[in-house]
Amino acid sequence: MKLKSLLLASALGAFALGPVVVHAQTVGQDMKNAGHDTADAGKKVGRDTAQGTKTAAHDTAHGTRVAAHKTAEGTRTATHSTEHGAKVATHKTAEGARTAGHETAHGATVATHKTEDAGRAVGHDTVHGTKKATHEINGRPESESNPPR
Repeated sequence: MKLKSLLLASALGAFALGPVVVHAQTVGQDMKNAGHDTADAGKKVGRDTAQGTKTAAHDTAHGTRVAAHKTAEGTRTATHSTEHGAKVATHKTAEGARTAGHETAHGATVATHKTEDAGRAVGHDTVHGTKKATHEINGRPESESNPPR
């Protein structure tokens, strides 16, 4: 019976250890596969990150070039507009100054003529009134035979 028990124990032991060994090889293989998968995933993430970084750098450089071009273009446009506005303002100021000068000169001439005319009228009236008053004071009215002095 000892032999029979020994064989039975050996058979049970082999049967019991068989799946453990097979299972142990599967777990080991699974660990190895997981390591390879992790390494492959890390490489893929690294490649994708490098590609994304290159793309972002390219897009950033392109955006910077476009922004610089647009800024330069806007600056040229603003400078041109400012220069044009300054020329127009200068022209208008000169034109206004000439017009004001002409109008002032004309006004001064008209005022001088009016003052001159008024001065003559006042002077004439004053001379005439003075002569008339002088003649009436002397008792002689003015006439052709008694001309004013």
